[in-house]
Amino acid sequence: MTIDQLDARLIALLAAEPKLGVLECSRRLAVARGTVQARLDRLAARGVITGYGPDIDPAALGYDVTAFVTLQIRQVSGHDPVADQLAGIPQVLEVHTITGGDDMHCRVVARSNADLQRVIDLIVDVHGVVRTSSVIALDTPVPYRVLPLVADVPRQGKS
Repeated sequence: MTIDQLDARLIALLAAEPKLGVLECSRRLAVARGTVQARLDRLAARGVITGYGPDIDPAALGYDVTAFVTLQIRQVSGHDPVADQLAGIPQVLEVHTITGGDDMHCRVVARSNADLQRVIDLIVDVHGVVRTSSVIALDTPVPYRVLPLVADVPRQGKS
């Protein structure tokens, strides 16, 4: 899926101000309302835009500790049963299957280091998990982001 400069500008505008309506977007981008709506519909249908929900800071909810936990699992029944069980732990924010010596990588949050131990114990109790290894994030100098990719796509398409 390629996007053009207008798509990139529309995505950046909504990322900066997610509460903007289609009419206001069309005004700020100096294009017709129908153009904005068609672009949004197309971007959503192709899976480029996956949601409009608010971004939540776990620390603002009292989850001040972020950690990354790698898992080795028994692969008799694959990754899906383990991932399904991990999804039942609220503090597990993301789970990725990975290459290398480990099988899965999780981003988790906790209220404290002691609470992190509790969360890791919940992960270890998941049927199929053989071993875990964890590291605590001290800071997030570059938070999760995709807007630089969005801005780069139209430029890459012209080369």
